[in-house]
Amino acid sequence: MEKMFFETKSAYDFDETVSKLSDIIAINGWKVTYIHDLQETMKKNGKEVNPIKVVELCNPNYAYSILSDDTLRIYSNMLPCRFSVHKKADGKTYVSRMNSALMAEQIGGVVQEVMSNAFQDVESFIDQIIEK
Repeated sequence: MEKMFFETKSAYDFDETVSKLSDIIAINGWKVTYIHDLQETMKKNGKEVNPIKVVELCNPNYAYSILSDDTLRIYSNMLPCRFSVHKKADGKTYVSRMNSALMAEQIGGVVQEVMSNAFQDVESFIDQIIEK
Protein backbone atom coordinates (compact mmCIF):
# COMPACT_ATOMS: atom_id res chain seq x y z
CA MET A 1 0.00 0.00 0.00
CA GLU A 2 1.24 3.47 -0.83
CA LYS A 3 2.03 5.88 1.97
CA MET A 4 -0.54 8.51 2.88
CA PHE A 5 2.07 10.87 4.41
CA PHE A 6 5.61 11.73 3.30
CA GLU A 7 8.53 13.44 4.96
CA THR A 8 11.63 14.62 3.09
CA LYS A 9 14.83 16.14 4.46
CA SER A 10 15.63 19.58 3.06
CA ALA A 11 19.10 20.52 1.88
CA TYR A 12 18.61 23.95 3.49
CA ASP A 13 17.99 25.41 6.92
CA PHE A 14 14.46 26.15 8.09
CA ASP A 15 14.05 29.76 6.92
CA GLU A 16 15.82 29.13 3.62
CA THR A 17 13.59 26.11 2.94
CA VAL A 18 10.44 28.18 3.46
CA SER A 19 11.84 31.00 1.32
CA LYS A 20 13.04 28.77 -1.53
CA LEU A 21 9.77 26.84 -1.66
CA SER A 22 7.78 30.09 -1.69
CA ASP A 23 9.86 31.30 -4.65
CA ILE A 24 9.51 27.98 -6.51
CA ILE A 25 5.74 28.03 -5.96
CA ALA A 26 5.44 31.54 -7.42
CA ILE A 27 7.69 30.81 -10.40
CA ASN A 28 5.43 27.88 -11.28
CA GLY A 29 2.22 29.93 -11.34
CA TRP A 30 0.92 28.83 -7.94
CA LYS A 31 0.04 31.17 -5.07
CA VAL A 32 1.03 30.91 -1.41
CA THR A 33 -2.29 31.77 0.23
CA TYR A 34 -1.14 31.63 3.85
CA ILE A 35 1.71 30.48 6.06
CA HIS A 36 0.71 29.29 9.52
CA ASP A 37 3.54 29.77 12.04
CA LEU A 38 2.69 27.01 14.50
CA GLN A 39 5.76 27.68 16.65
CA GLU A 40 4.52 31.23 17.22
CA THR A 41 0.99 30.01 17.90
CA MET A 42 2.30 27.56 20.49
CA LYS A 43 4.48 30.25 22.08
CA LYS A 44 1.39 32.47 22.51
CA ASN A 45 -0.16 29.57 24.41
CA GLY A 46 2.82 28.99 26.70
CA LYS A 47 4.21 26.01 24.77
CA GLU A 48 7.66 25.65 23.22
CA VAL A 49 8.12 23.65 20.01
CA ASN A 50 10.77 23.56 17.31
CA PRO A 51 10.16 25.78 14.25
CA ILE A 52 7.21 24.64 12.15
CA LYS A 53 5.23 26.38 9.44
CA VAL A 54 2.32 25.05 7.44
CA VAL A 55 2.26 26.49 3.94
CA GLU A 56 -1.06 26.71 2.11
CA LEU A 57 -0.75 26.98 -1.65
CA CYS A 58 -3.21 27.18 -4.50
CA ASN A 59 -3.21 26.82 -8.24
CA PRO A 60 -6.24 28.91 -9.28
CA ASN A 61 -6.82 26.82 -12.41
CA TYR A 62 -6.93 23.56 -10.46
CA ALA A 63 -9.11 25.07 -7.74
CA TYR A 64 -11.54 26.46 -10.30
CA SER A 65 -12.11 22.97 -11.71
CA ILE A 66 -13.54 21.93 -8.36
CA LEU A 67 -15.03 25.16 -7.02
CA SER A 68 -16.96 26.05 -10.18
CA ASP A 69 -19.04 22.86 -10.09
CA ASP A 70 -21.66 22.67 -7.32
CA THR A 71 -21.54 18.87 -7.35
CA LEU A 72 -17.79 18.96 -6.59
CA ARG A 73 -17.83 21.70 -3.94
CA ILE A 74 -18.21 19.05 -1.25
CA TYR A 75 -14.48 18.38 -1.85
CA SER A 76 -13.48 22.01 -1.28
CA ASN A 77 -12.15 21.03 2.16
CA MET A 78 -9.22 19.45 0.30
CA LEU A 79 -8.26 22.94 -0.92
CA PRO A 80 -5.86 24.63 -0.75
CA CYS A 81 -2.95 22.20 -0.89
CA ARG A 82 -0.71 22.16 2.17
CA PHE A 83 2.70 21.05 3.29
CA SER A 84 4.64 21.54 6.50
CA VAL A 85 8.22 22.71 6.94
CA HIS A 86 9.56 21.72 10.34
CA LYS A 87 12.82 21.44 12.22
CA LYS A 88 13.47 18.38 14.36
CA ALA A 89 15.64 17.88 17.42
CA ASP A 90 18.43 16.65 15.10
CA GLY A 91 18.69 20.24 13.80
CA LYS A 92 17.62 19.23 10.29
CA THR A 93 14.70 20.70 8.36
CA TYR A 94 12.02 18.49 6.83
CA VAL A 95 9.03 18.92 4.54
CA SER A 96 5.97 16.77 5.18
CA ARG A 97 2.78 16.43 3.18
CA MET A 98 -0.21 14.24 2.55
CA ASN A 99 -0.54 12.08 -0.55
CA SER A 100 -3.61 13.87 -1.91
CA ALA A 101 -3.42 11.85 -5.13
CA LEU A 102 -3.93 8.64 -3.18
CA MET A 103 -6.88 10.11 -1.31
CA ALA A 104 -8.43 11.45 -4.53
CA GLU A 105 -8.35 7.95 -6.06
CA GLN A 106 -11.24 7.16 -3.73
CA ILE A 107 -13.29 9.91 -5.39
CA GLY A 108 -12.34 9.55 -9.03
CA GLY A 109 -13.27 11.78 -11.96
CA VAL A 110 -12.36 15.45 -12.06
CA VAL A 111 -11.32 15.49 -8.39
CA GLN A 112 -8.87 12.64 -8.94
CA GLU A 113 -7.43 14.33 -12.01
CA VAL A 114 -7.07 17.73 -10.32
CA MET A 115 -5.66 16.44 -7.04
CA SER A 116 -3.26 14.06 -8.81
CA ASN A 117 -1.93 16.89 -10.97
CA ALA A 118 -1.63 19.16 -7.95
CA PHE A 119 0.19 16.46 -5.98
CA GLN A 120 2.68 15.95 -8.82
CA ASP A 121 3.30 19.70 -9.07
CA VAL A 122 3.93 20.02 -5.33
CA GLU A 123 6.26 17.01 -5.41
CA SER A 124 8.25 18.70 -8.20
CA PHE A 125 8.57 21.83 -6.04
CA ILE A 126 9.82 19.83 -3.06
CA ASP A 127 12.24 17.83 -5.23
CA GLN A 128 14.10 21.09 -5.86
CA ILE A 129 15.07 21.53 -2.19
CA ILE A 130 15.65 17.97 -0.96
CA GLU A 131 18.93 16.73 0.41
CA LYS A 132 20.53 14.48 -2.18
